[in-house]
Amino acid sequence: MNTPTATGKRAATRETILDHAYALACNGGLEGLSIGSLAADVGMSKSGVFAHFGSREELQLAVLDAGGQRFMATVLAPALKRPRGLPRLRAIVANWFNWGREFQSGCVLLSSASEYDGRRGPLHDRVVAQMAGWRRELCKAIGQAVDEGHLRANTDAELLAFEIYALMLGLHHDGGLFGFDEARRHAERAFERLWRSWQT
Repeated sequence: MNTPTATGKRAATRETILDHAYALACNGGLEGLSIGSLAADVGMSKSGVFAHFGSREELQLAVLDAGGQRFMATVLAPALKRPRGLPRLRAIVANWFNWGREFQSGCVLLSSASEYDGRRGPLHDRVVAQMAGWRRELCKAIGQAVDEGHLRANTDAELLAFEIYALMLGLHHDGGLFGFDEARRHAERAFERLWRSWQT
């Protein structure tokens, strides 16, 4: 029987492995993640890693979940402390900018969308579920902005969420190629135009 100390140690070891796996996936994508390379990076045997993640796919799913949780904690959670409506939407975008700066070298969530968009299976399904969940959060924030009178009553929440997402993809793309600061300046101006277009 596992003691509380043993259970806590196992959980801590799993988190350490997951942190290393997340860092590797940020640079090489989920498809570049292997039990062997991870074991070497952590300083464990392959069997030691397998004891915590029974398969490569289980490991990849855990990394994807960790990425989603970190994204929500960084981007959405702080914004929920802001007033409902456009102030909260602006906070979401500003936090998303900061996320993009932190992960200029690679973002698991973005790379996984490219890796699994045309494939079927648990990883594809998890990516779709994550992206759909994030779109729902954006639509909810947009709906609140409409309720507060900050956006037009006929605002198409799904379309605006799509436009927000498209601008953020442009930021990530240009940030890596042309420098993040310049890309952010363009994105900030584009967002101001976007907000205005749904206010009048």
